[in-house]
Amino acid sequence: MDLKIYTYKNCGTCRKAVKWLRENDVGFAEVPIRDTPPTKAELKRMLAHLGGARELRRLFNTSGGDYRALDLKSKLAAMSEAQAIDLLAGNGNLVKRPFLLTDGASGRGGLVGFDAAAWSDLLLG
Repeated sequence: MDLKIYTYKNCGTCRKAVKWLRENDVGFAEVPIRDTPPTKAELKRMLAHLGGARELRRLFNTSGGDYRALDLKSKLAAMSEAQAIDLLAGNGNLVKRPFLLTDGASGRGGLVGFDAAAWSDLLLG
């Protein structure tokens, strides 16, 4: 299974996720989310995994400073999916992390944030 995880080095949740992957012998490629945000195609794939356009907010790091500075809490509802995807692809600080995408025999999957049970279901189940 090919697995890519976007992380931020100062994010405690990202460190927990990477530790969990290593403890469970899951191979992965780690990508620094601030330097290399997920591509538009990856963001669209993740959105599909999350349930489609109605789940767009789940892609955003709503507790981040950039989210607040851009006042996205009040603006996001009026944005088109394409506008939101463009914004996320251009600013890794806005993307909820860790951001995990997989391709493999088990099919495609993706998760944002870290929940050990959900990660176990997707990657070990």
